[in-house]
Amino acid sequence: MANWVTGKVTDITNWTGSLFSIKVHAPIEKFTAGQFAKLALEIEGERIQRAYSYVNSPDDNNLEFYLVTVPEGKLSSRLATLKTGDELLVTEQAAGFFVLDEIPDCQTLWMLSTGTAIGPYLSILQQGVNLERFENIVLVHAVRWGQDLSYLPMMQQLEKKLQGKLRIQTIVSREKYPDSLMGRIPALIESGELESAVGLPIQAENSHVMLCGNPQMVRDTQQLLKEQRNMVKHLRRKPGHITSEQYW
Repeated sequence: MANWVTGKVTDITNWTGSLFSIKVHAPIEKFTAGQFAKLALEIEGERIQRAYSYVNSPDDNNLEFYLVTVPEGKLSSRLATLKTGDELLVTEQAAGFFVLDEIPDCQTLWMLSTGTAIGPYLSILQQGVNLERFENIVLVHAVRWGQDLSYLPMMQQLEKKLQGKLRIQTIVSREKYPDSLMGRIPALIESGELESAVGLPIQAENSHVMLCGNPQMVRDTQQLLKEQRNMVKHLRRKPGHITSEQYW
């Protein structure tokens, strides 16, 4: 059973009509960058809960979550209406293994994400611990529309801060957008466009790929990497090249 603590909303940012970020103060135990918590509200006598990744560094007490309002969703639609000072429930302990400690050393670490699944990567990169294990880090954020690139300014700041180690690449699927590729992640890997734009190859010899986001993207990209790049899923007992987490 999860231990729940009461958190207080300190800030809400509405990025678009359906995307928003919520910041919370809550007496949680320290988490590892890349992990998630569960948020909950009591709605009509029932505790409704969902898992959301931390966006903030573990060193930052402003707990931050990046959410999309799901049509007919019981929780997200209510979270979107919260105001500063409102209360919600947060799990005291974080969970999940989508963390750098689980990633083997490699030359190039690819962080591929769709939508709100950019969150765990931002937590990892903001903390900046153990990044020296990788010569290159590539952060890819794929969205439908350019306005959905909520954290692009933060991505650009991290790129400058990490001085050549980090390369960022945005992908917008439904419109042409400056400095962005157009299409879906699997198709852009298959065509070679993603690697060409970034200037680095995805190959089993020296790369590890982290996948986080839409389950279809995760499945399709895993299959493509297995078939075309001879990459296999990474397991503790059998090291590989692909680590994944799905956002439902």
